[in-house]
Amino acid sequence: MSVLSGYLMPHPPIMVEEVGGKEAQKVISSINAANTVGREIAKLSPDTIVIISPHGPIFADALCIYDFNLKGSLASFGAPEVKMSFERDAELADEVRERANRHGISTVTTSEVGVWKYGFKEELDHGVIVPMYFIAKYSSNFKLMPLSFGMLPYEDLYEFGKLIQESAKALNKKIVVIASGDLSHRLTKDAPAGYDPYGKVFEDQLVDALRKFDLKALRSIDPVVIERAGECGLRSIWIMAGTLDGCKVEPEVLSHEGPFGVGYCIARFKVAEQKEDSSETPEKETEDPYVKLARYTLETYVKEGVIPPLPEDLPEEMLKQRAGVFVSIKKGGQLRGCIGTFLPTRKNIAEEIQRNAISAGCEDPRFYPVEKDELPELEYSVDVLTEPVPVYSIDELDPKKYGILVRKGYKSGLLLPDLEGVDTVEQQLRIALAKAGIRLDEDYQIYKFEVERHEEK
Repeated sequence: MSVLSGYLMPHPPIMVEEVGGKEAQKVISSINAANTVGREIAKLSPDTIVIISPHGPIFADALCIYDFNLKGSLASFGAPEVKMSFERDAELADEVRERANRHGISTVTTSEVGVWKYGFKEELDHGVIVPMYFIAKYSSNFKLMPLSFGMLPYEDLYEFGKLIQESAKALNKKIVVIASGDLSHRLTKDAPAGYDPYGKVFEDQLVDALRKFDLKALRSIDPVVIERAGECGLRSIWIMAGTLDGCKVEPEVLSHEGPFGVGYCIARFKVAEQKEDSSETPEKETEDPYVKLARYTLETYVKEGVIPPLPEDLPEEMLKQRAGVFVSIKKGGQLRGCIGTFLPTRKNIAEEIQRNAISAGCEDPRFYPVEKDELPELEYSVDVLTEPVPVYSIDELDPKKYGILVRKGYKSGLLLPDLEGVDTVEQQLRIALAKAGIRLDEDYQIYKFEVERHEEK
């Protein structure tokens, strides 16, 4: 196996005794878990440790690989005696960059861009130093490949992780991957970034997804919740998850706490075995006609630039009934686009599916338009909505059964039912209100609806 294990580790300098002193006892759960990780990595004896930091040079369109002499300290946190240096794995870094270039994922090195021009010193940042402090206590017989993520789509970061795995395999190297990152910085009113109730919503959904290594649940976390949470670890996590692609993973959350209003989580993702690679895509079983129409429409539009005519063999209800429709598209278990209408805008359900399939694939502002080479990898689902009805008490709601629509004046926000990570009415309401830009303490109207969900089998 090229990847031995992945880990999520936080990086508050207060975890380091020389910095935190007695205050370090407030994060003792994290300290104990970090020491456990250090001992485990020593036993795994990797050739190289890959660590992804959110505190290095961050670029909008590229990942940055550190290629300076790997030295650093916690002098800026009052502990100059905590200093360390590592041997850089230039061979692995070069292989990763070459593969990324072939896949159209941009990378730069610190020397290429001259990071000093952006206010960065050529030394390891605390996003690297703090996790490595607990690893270097137990072993130093490894090379290091540190990098900082870019502000790329999650699917690109996941793909980059896969390329790290492929590179290690090609070079016959055993690696451990560390996602350095804190969770929400807005958990309490005295938190350094201020308080936001969505911090806890994010925290609960993320940790639950990590506990199960459920990437579908991870991808379904609402972007509004992510933004409001003020986190700095999610992109590191996506790269680490990509390095585990195709592996049988045994996940375990070793610790989770937030004593200073910032969430710290340490989790292990042990690789039990590598699944056999298969380059052939299995033939799809007979598709649900709703899903089949969504797929056919988007594929034709992307390849030919036209909306295809409706097939002649559609079920009668698709041609005679009208309803709101949402089309969701995923790639590798991650959301790739989702657009819909809660009330009908077209002549029938079939035309509603066609319009929203194109919108989900090509017009969702969160993603770039689907390209031809992606089409075989896409998975579709179609939700047909009942007409929304007013809700007069939250006792009438059930997030597993009903979707909700919230409204105040021109503002509105909709959330479909039975979403992974949305388990309570309170969570459902908070996310819908955040999407609408409506505060929790404002007056607003609530509507509920049911869906008939059509998915690939």
